[in-house]
Amino acid sequence: MTFTQSKKNLTPYIIVPAVLVVIALAAWLFLGHRFEFGKPIFTFDGELRTIGWQSTVNLTFSDPQSGLSKTELVLIQDGRTYPLSALTYPSGKVKTQKIRMVLDPAKIKVHEGPATLHISATDCALFSNSISVDKPVMIDFGPPQIFPLNTQNHINPGGTCVVAYRVSEPVTMTGILVDSSFCKAYPISLSGKPAFIAYFPVPMEAGNRPVNIRIVARDQGGNESSSTVPYLLLNKTFRSDKMMLSESFLQRKMPEFQAANPQLRGKTLLDTFIYVNTQMRAENFKTIQGLSAKSEPRQLWNDTFLRMKNASPMALFGDRRTYIYGGQQVGESIHEGVDLASTTQAPIEAANNGIVVFAGPLGIYGNTVMIDHGFGLFTLYAHLSTISVKSAQTVSMGSVIGSSGLSGLAGGDHLHFGMMVGGQFVNPQEWWDPHWIKDNVLRKMEVGI
Repeated sequence: MTFTQSKKNLTPYIIVPAVLVVIALAAWLFLGHRFEFGKPIFTFDGELRTIGWQSTVNLTFSDPQSGLSKTELVLIQDGRTYPLSALTYPSGKVKTQKIRMVLDPAKIKVHEGPATLHISATDCALFSNSISVDKPVMIDFGPPQIFPLNTQNHINPGGTCVVAYRVSEPVTMTGILVDSSFCKAYPISLSGKPAFIAYFPVPMEAGNRPVNIRIVARDQGGNESSSTVPYLLLNKTFRSDKMMLSESFLQRKMPEFQAANPQLRGKTLLDTFIYVNTQMRAENFKTIQGLSAKSEPRQLWNDTFLRMKNASPMALFGDRRTYIYGGQQVGESIHEGVDLASTTQAPIEAANNGIVVFAGPLGIYGNTVMIDHGFGLFTLYAHLSTISVKSAQTVSMGSVIGSSGLSGLAGGDHLHFGMMVGGQFVNPQEWWDPHWIKDNVLRKMEVGI
């Protein structure tokens, strides 16, 4: 056999594999994403166990390889099927699809009781990989019933109110709406039965306009209900005062703020004060609200809150201040605590048991300590000269947390003492009164139903 004949005989063995390789490469280039066997997946945002009026379902389908071909949601009850969603997608174009549905079971004529949510998806793979899941759900149209445990609530403008109540079923949200402001309620046990307790602030302007106070609750099906909180509003007036800004005060205090805040350097002393009294005050309050957004879900405090020893009140809660400079009004503020003064650098004690959530400098408040007493109740100690506690430290009533001073926007050595409920400042004087605490807090938890 000649070399030429041998070459001809081997040609098919070379060409055929080469053609197959080319075909396979072309198939991979054009159809490669379809040669896979992974099934589509789906996830819920949160859990879906109960479907109620206008329940929202947030579902995400995904297939990162060949992409989605179609998805479907069907509700099944008593052998009948109720289509909810059926979508098809361009081949290989959609890898992830989020579906948000508002389910209104009344429109599809289902009834209260068990049902099944059928979820399915198919991808664009050559062999149409698919997933199909049946998820048991409960249809629930009835909103939770609310049973207030307190029939009388005597409240003061700027004060605190405490209510206790029960609900008829497990809830995903409950608390108090004061006009449009929401205050979270915390689960407790009263007389051996589950209940909720909520501390909430009464607006200072409650004496000038009606205030709508309601208990609200939402169950696992999204059904909501509310119940009016009955109250008797007591009379409370707040003082107004004009405060003259002296040149010596501005020269003594404003350079401190300019040194700590580069954006204030170069401003006049008066412009610095205006910035501090407006924008910085608002920023500091926002920080305080953030610190008070998370509270221990239990009562840490016990007995009457302590007042600074041997101290005279210099300013009261709710004082409306108008600042005057050179005969002109240059600013306003509402005093949201009580100023107490005794001796220079007097020891400052924790007003009650709690956990320190902040210890450090805080703008207009100067060196500040904040203590969480549970259930959304906090105390604030401002203008300190020294701080002797750290954040996350547990403190007991009467333990020394620092010394009084004149840090921040303070003209003299004193303690600015504040109390917060539901993210708002309230009048501390109520919490210094053992009779008020007994009648308005402790007695409301003495229930037998």
